[in-house]
Amino acid sequence: MPTHFADTTPLDAAQLRDAPVRYPRPSRLQQPLTWNVPTVAEAAALLGLHTVGDLLAHLPRDSGEGRTIDELQVDEVATVVVEVRRVTSRPVRRRGMKPLVEAIVVDGTGVMQATFFNQPWLHRQYVPGTRLVLAGKYQGGNRFRVNSHAVTDELVATGAAVAQYPATKGITSTQILAAVQAQRAHLHDAVDTLPLSLRRAERLPDRACALTAAHFADHEAGRRRLAFDELLLDQIVQLRLRAQRRGAQAATPLDAAPAVSARWRAELLPFTLTGDQDRAMTEIDADLARPRPMQRLLMGEVGSGKTVVALHAMLRAVDAGRQATMMAPTETLAEQHFATLCALLPGLDATGLLAATGSGVRGALLTGSTTTARRRDILARLASGELDLIVGTHALIEPDVAFADLALAVVDEQHRFGVSQRAALDVKAKGATAPHVLHMTATPIPRTLRLASFGALDVTALRELPKGRRPIATHVVSGDKGRERAYERMREELRSGRQAFVVCPLVAESEALAARAATAEHARLQAGELKDFTVLLLHGQMRPKAKAETMARFAAGEADVLVATTVIEVGIDVPNATVMLVEDAERYGISQLHQLRGRVGRGEHASLCLLFGPGDSRRLQALARHTDGFRLAEIDLELRGEGEITGTRQSGLARHHFARLPEDGDLLARAHDRAQLLLDADPALEHADHVLLAAALADLEAAPVAA
Repeated sequence: MPTHFADTTPLDAAQLRDAPVRYPRPSRLQQPLTWNVPTVAEAAALLGLHTVGDLLAHLPRDSGEGRTIDELQVDEVATVVVEVRRVTSRPVRRRGMKPLVEAIVVDGTGVMQATFFNQPWLHRQYVPGTRLVLAGKYQGGNRFRVNSHAVTDELVATGAAVAQYPATKGITSTQILAAVQAQRAHLHDAVDTLPLSLRRAERLPDRACALTAAHFADHEAGRRRLAFDELLLDQIVQLRLRAQRRGAQAATPLDAAPAVSARWRAELLPFTLTGDQDRAMTEIDADLARPRPMQRLLMGEVGSGKTVVALHAMLRAVDAGRQATMMAPTETLAEQHFATLCALLPGLDATGLLAATGSGVRGALLTGSTTTARRRDILARLASGELDLIVGTHALIEPDVAFADLALAVVDEQHRFGVSQRAALDVKAKGATAPHVLHMTATPIPRTLRLASFGALDVTALRELPKGRRPIATHVVSGDKGRERAYERMREELRSGRQAFVVCPLVAESEALAARAATAEHARLQAGELKDFTVLLLHGQMRPKAKAETMARFAAGEADVLVATTVIEVGIDVPNATVMLVEDAERYGISQLHQLRGRVGRGEHASLCLLFGPGDSRRLQALARHTDGFRLAEIDLELRGEGEITGTRQSGLARHHFARLPEDGDLLARAHDRAQLLLDADPALEHADHVLLAAALADLEAAPVAA
């Protein structure tokens, strides 16, 4: 009895999507050996293979070469297509073993004996004349031990490719191959959503040919054609979202004369802007002058000066007599941003209120740790318009926070806020308008990921570092001797008057995790390698006041070493710190390690980053070789594939069925360009050539989102 049911009656698009693949209900003799082994149909369902459409979209991972009997070598693992001539069953003396089934099988080149273990019912099922796909090992002497098998009506020519499918317990790759072969006629029923003109322009085969190739011929060429479809739909969705954001909301243009901002740049800014910073400010000025909300992503290399660019944008709001805000995901980062603004705006001090002299800008800091009395005062000044700008955490989006006239919001480390949290700032604007929004990230994002997940945003990249930044030498350290030398090198820097960071992955020791903890390491170093130096401890579980005091002491040079968790990853600026030592470095991603490394090398002295971890780690060696954050981001994406790249899983990657990012980055770029051309010519996709494409988009938007 076959393991699948084939119906070659042509199917339309809806039927192809919904027609079930029928699997036989196992007879008593075919029951699994144990109750926890699913039937073939149940196993197929676990793979999502419910319908003919599901099955034909289940592409093989790769393909191996189909062999003929005369080509088989001893101990070779291979796949063959054969015909049964005779089948027998014989008992096995070993207790607990089922009878062996042995079949004499042939192809056009030879004959051999195939042995099936623990499947006694097969001698009734595989009658002479049955054609089989067998996968297993050739043992020599014309003997073949079968690992998986399935009935097939297809012939595989000598040297032809045999697809290897993703499988699971209860259904093998061979059985899936046989099921696909049984439904092969329906490959020609596949509906092509791409118009002929587009396929010709992109030199793409039709969808039916692509599916056939993916299963039975050039797997990779077929997969890439299907991936293009998928990426094109994704880019159309993102570009539409971008257009909707721009068209649905209005914003007040910030095109007033640059009084405060121009004076700040000309007279108060203590350094010369880089070319990238100047270009970024020009792009932002153009965005702010439009009557729709700016939606721009500002990403940059560590130390490239994103905060300076953000402050310029905020001051453009002040030029217009309106308000601006900056929201950061943690109190530490918010405090550091406010300290930076205080340094860049003379007269703006840590109390948050400005004297009559200086820049003339009035600002405040609002976090969850702000005292009740202080918070009440800040909110009153914010609502009255007395404050020009405010820096804070999630506290800024609480219901009782009201702005007199919010015009611009800067959202730092924007991927660490949820969509609803970012949207909560929009409703803080006045009337029916929305604020202009500048999103910032300290993690350079590769173009592939930008197109896949940030297509609705304009992007500005800061690659150029300010003059005077010293290079950071990075070394991977392993073994006891390496550790001893690392601490000696740190002590050399400390004796020269420099300071150092020691970063640990845990706050406290854990029996479940074999990693160094900051609290224990702080105590150990104080009594051991760094006993002659002042060592402080900083981690996220400390009270805000204690954290602030610790950072203030370290920044003031009152301590030599700061042992910390990744709370120092961003926003910490201590120019005298020249050594960064990271324990258990393999526990961090490339981008996070690059961020940590950026806490040193900020002053006039050459700096050093020591990564304690396995010497053969590709991620750690990449950091030792490269200092360009953009190149490291590309490497990170290559090594981690479609997973997390900025600290959180990005929508738009895991949902891809055919596309593989970053390998298909070239396809994504082509799909982006083609989607833009399509929407420029036919925004609603109403042209007759685009009917099927519009229907596919509707299906995509109606489909449930996977968790």
